[in-house]
Amino acid sequence: MEFYRAAVVGTGAIANAHAEALRALGSRISLTAVVDVDPARARAFADAWEVPTVAPNLPTLLATGDVDLVHVCTPPSTHTALALQCLEAGVTVLLEKPPTLSLAELDTLIDASERTGAHVATVFQQRFGPGIRRLRTLAADGDLGAPLLATCHTHWYRDDAYYTALPWRGRWETEGGGPTMGHGIHQFDLLLSILGDWEQVTAVAARRSRPTDTEDVSLAVVTFASGAVASVVNSVVSPRQVSALRIDYAHATIELDHLYGYTDDNWTVTPAPGHEHLTAAWAGAPSTSGNGHTAQLAAVLDALDAGAAPPVSLADTRVTVEFIAALYASAFTGRPVRAGQIGPDDPFAKRMDGTGAPWQ
Repeated sequence: MEFYRAAVVGTGAIANAHAEALRALGSRISLTAVVDVDPARARAFADAWEVPTVAPNLPTLLATGDVDLVHVCTPPSTHTALALQCLEAGVTVLLEKPPTLSLAELDTLIDASERTGAHVATVFQQRFGPGIRRLRTLAADGDLGAPLLATCHTHWYRDDAYYTALPWRGRWETEGGGPTMGHGIHQFDLLLSILGDWEQVTAVAARRSRPTDTEDVSLAVVTFASGAVASVVNSVVSPRQVSALRIDYAHATIELDHLYGYTDDNWTVTPAPGHEHLTAAWAGAPSTSGNGHTAQLAAVLDALDAGAAPPVSLADTRVTVEFIAALYASAFTGRPVRAGQIGPDDPFAKRMDGTGAPWQ
């Protein structure tokens, strides 16, 4: 295996999760540099995590050639520009969610990646938690039968102070959207990665309580190429918080109930009559790990060792970002939106609020 040098750009709260993952994989990678627009904050982070270098900015760091992987942990509006700088330098990027503010920005990254040969992986760590491999294996082998119905609900609570604490939150220009973009994205990305190609979205988005420009709740009905139908709920107004995923297959119901992270204990399997063996099949490979950033980072390093594109690729990410754009387009136009319908000149490709939220 190769040994890699990593840098963290942006030292807000989520950067600590990345630093923890890097430390956990210290035999394979080392956090060697940090960048932040606030030099004092960068120095404090570097001291806390024993990072040897505080670089004045990303271009200066990239010019040294001393970094193999850049973790972008900055506010969403900066993601595209920073990722482009890394791609131009031939450096792999691990990009926090939401990856870009729009589908058009994501396509810009795709074009740059294809031209430079460098890669961007989006941080969707829910895809790498315990239980997912078993679910995918059982589904691929046909043991679960056809997927029929799913519910994917992110009921979270963020008070007014959450939005006033940082000026970029809750603004189309700086966060790209509300809970659809920044909170429920992890859970419905997991749903999409399990159920495959989505076909149509019919949605509602509303601003009911929070001091934002964006929505604070959204609801969508989604149809899939497999024939499955799903409901997707994203909320930041729910005092009893839960992240809940349920998929009813022909032979079993698979459920995942947690909040901000899950373990094996958060999964439940309920077999249909005649398929009781699925309980034992599911329990046959228990895991003691969680679904934090470490599991995805390990998969990224495995890909780099193999000379392959790291998961989750920009092509994978585009499925989820197009779904978000379609949800907003349906909610704000009152019409169902099909996959592939939002072309490059569509206003909802350029901005998630497209023609404008109805309450603006």
